[in-house]
Amino acid sequence: MAQGSKKAVLYAICVNGIITVLKAGAALVTHSAAMMNEAVHSLMDTLNQIFLLIGLKRGEQPADRQYAFGHGQKKYLWNLWSAIGLFSIGCGLGLAHAWHAWHKLEHFERPDAISILGFEIAPVWISAVVLVIAFVLEGYVLMVAGKEFLSRMRAEGKRNPFKYLASADDPTLIAVLLEDSIAVTGVILAATGIGLTQTTGNPIWDIGFSVLIALMLGLTAIFLGKINMRYLTSIRDHDAERIFQDILKQRREIERYHDLRSVIVDDTHTVVVAEVEVREEVLMLYMRERIASHAQELLARVPEHRRTDAVVDYAETRATIQATLEATEQLIDSLEAELKRRCPQVFHLTIEVEGIADPSQLDDPKAIQTGDLPKER
Repeated sequence: MAQGSKKAVLYAICVNGIITVLKAGAALVTHSAAMMNEAVHSLMDTLNQIFLLIGLKRGEQPADRQYAFGHGQKKYLWNLWSAIGLFSIGCGLGLAHAWHAWHKLEHFERPDAISILGFEIAPVWISAVVLVIAFVLEGYVLMVAGKEFLSRMRAEGKRNPFKYLASADDPTLIAVLLEDSIAVTGVILAATGIGLTQTTGNPIWDIGFSVLIALMLGLTAIFLGKINMRYLTSIRDHDAERIFQDILKQRREIERYHDLRSVIVDDTHTVVVAEVEVREEVLMLYMRERIASHAQELLARVPEHRRTDAVVDYAETRATIQATLEATEQLIDSLEAELKRRCPQVFHLTIEVEGIADPSQLDDPKAIQTGDLPKER
């Protein structure tokens, strides 16, 4: 997952860096408020994606003495700083520039033509060329992020992209996808504002659409901040819990379970905790053979002439405990293996065996011998 996100982030950094320079240059020579806000937008996108890349790098560090479950949550922290900080700044700068442009509107004249390499070019054509280049490049990056997003959605068996966007477990990919979508939208808004200004001769259209671009940055900050906050507040993994419930219900060794909880550490690490009660009649299957085998192994270490009744009692008691622990450990190991097979993001499972359920059919010897007793309802 992280590799696909990193690829999308690297593409976005390169493309947005180029577009920032182009838009800023066009804004300086055309004096377009919408183009300037688009330059700020692209600059914030570039810085944001650098933050995302740093977060991905930091989040890949393995567990150590200080971070028992790895550094995965650092990714969400960097994403949060990026979303709230950079996009809020971008929104503020955009609104401030729009206000400044509106305030100076009556005292400012836009150039009719700009001289470039001896050619007189109308400002609208400079803006048009830059916006077309930006649209193509931003569209390509959006396509890369969109392919990764859709491939993950299909891999997880989801069909509704909007629901998956709100619940996906990789905020980095969501951030890139959302930023690129808004970047393409921003280019369209800037082109609309500049086009209406050119058509009507009224620069208020340019300023008005620059305000919309700035507000988009603010809404992006709120949405991305909300997504990353979820993973910094011990959010539950409902898919892992549902799958584990299905596993427990299918296992006849388990009478009942309760206090099932989970915590998402990051997009590839989930911790699951549960308490279970086991059915003794199922654990008792083949228990006699196990106890006899362990007792025989213990007594084999003691010379024949020293096998007193106390030694034999100790060996049988210890063999009973050992066989019971082995059966319980095998049950827990099998539950963990099944959960990790069906839910790969689970990397730690803690099961507390709370006790043994009350016997349900002691008057049915056949059921006791086979362990085929109904669960309590």
